[in-house]
Amino acid sequence: MRELRVVTHNTSELVDITDRIDAEVERAGAEHGVCILFCPHTTAGVTINEAADPDVAADIEDALGQIIPTGVRWRHLEGNSPAHVQASIVGASAQIPICNGRLALGRWQGVFFCEFDGPRERTMWVQVLT
Repeated sequence: MRELRVVTHNTSELVDITDRIDAEVERAGAEHGVCILFCPHTTAGVTINEAADPDVAADIEDALGQIIPTGVRWRHLEGNSPAHVQASIVGASAQIPICNGRLALGRWQGVFFCEFDGPRERTMWVQVLT
């Protein structure tokens, strides 16, 4: 298993990590198999969505912010309850098939690290299975 470091700069941010994950697949020498991604944080996650238009990531951030507002009374006293809920909705893992040494993503798809409690330096775990 490999560990990737992801630095975020905003409270909420989707960071395209597709090229970094592809590089891990190439480094592992996997022609066929599966790439497992896991985010070991309770206020961050990982998702696959459109990477061709950066407005899509911005729209996802905006929508999650509207669905899970910050201005309500939360029981968790740390002040980051919305981030916990957003991370739960997005999820902590993804599995991507590997075909011919590359991630088998759709034409417009990319892999995003989803920050909901930044800015921070985070960790992403990558396991390539062949």
